Amino acid sequence: MKDAAEELRETVSRPFDQARAMPPSVYTSEDFLALETSSIFANEWFCVGRADALANSGDYVTLDLANQPIIVLRDQEGALKAMSNVCRHRMSTLLEGRGNTRSIVCPYHAWTYNLDGSLRGAPAMDQNAGFCKSDYRLPDIRCEEWLGWVFVTLNPDVPPVARQLSKVEELVNDYNMANYSETFFETHIWNTNWKVLAENFMESYHLPVCHAGTIGGLSKLNEMICPPGEDAFNYHTILKDETLKIEMAHPSNKRMEGERRRTTFLLAIYPSLLITLTPGYFWYLSLHPQGVGQVRIGFGGGMSNDYANDPDAQDKFRQLKALLDEVNVEDKGCTEKVYRGLCSQAAAPGHLSHLERPNYDFAQYINARLQAAAKQQVQT
Repeated sequence: MKDAAEELRETVSRPFDQARAMPPSVYTSEDFLALETSSIFANEWFCVGRADALANSGDYVTLDLANQPIIVLRDQEGALKAMSNVCRHRMSTLLEGRGNTRSIVCPYHAWTYNLDGSLRGAPAMDQNAGFCKSDYRLPDIRCEEWLGWVFVTLNPDVPPVARQLSKVEELVNDYNMANYSETFFETHIWNTNWKVLAENFMESYHLPVCHAGTIGGLSKLNEMICPPGEDAFNYHTILKDETLKIEMAHPSNKRMEGERRRTTFLLAIYPSLLITLTPGYFWYLSLHPQGVGQVRIGFGGGMSNDYANDPDAQDKFRQLKALLDEVNVEDKGCTEKVYRGLCSQAAAPGHLSHLERPNYDFAQYINARLQAAAKQQVQT
């Protein structure tokens, strides 16, 4: 009997004009999730969110990446820094969620660390002759900023983010992603596999039906362009009309011309950063598996700074956020239904539409990463 990795390898061997969806086992197998965790999430760059959300010294956010607790913060020198979120004493986790702090205090025995990770103090340790404060420091974790996005990785050898995503930067250079400011961030847990939600974002084929109550009527399948993906990302584009003006380039924006001024990019940066980028606003999902049947979602968004002085823009964006919340309710329902179907004995992968080209490329990416990890393991 074939395992999930073998079934996936067989699926991706087909050319795109004969492509099928990934096999159900890829979404439901605990063993396959373990492979994804070790081969993908423990090795790739993972997006934490936006740098402007960590604007001040002491601003921090915590996350678990491939089962490793991590703190990302703005240190006293104003630099972004990532480090282990595990105390060097009795190994409690330290900070939770998001916030601002002057120091990192362990909630178990009050060992206290500076924002650079060095140990500031440890009560009642003066009678241990072997204890030396300078021996204790929270281990650093690689952290980089790219176009306003913050990434971390557990892999010391992975190429820099900017090098991996240079083609993304070329593709949307005139959007100037660094010139967008985040105005909201939320976390959610949905009862579906992380790849189901990722694939849902990657294709707009579902919009007219799944989103019939919100944005479906505005979706024109014949205007969606789904080119072949790249090694590190895939994308598709949608042309928007002027129903919502903040989707358009601001009149003061002289960088963009012609149809670019109304073009929305849906960028899927592997493994799990999903960005809807319009000339006026953006929103994004950053996904991490929480078991085979649950996904942890970081959901954020904001506006281009071109609209900063527009008196109506903030109100329009609040209306947009309310609409996005309704869209998320619809997506949650659809993706959770897909996962329930995947768990059925009757589940079998069907052929893909030309509008699902990004899904095909995503499957190729996952297979390539798993095969590369397996090859490396054999060599070592």
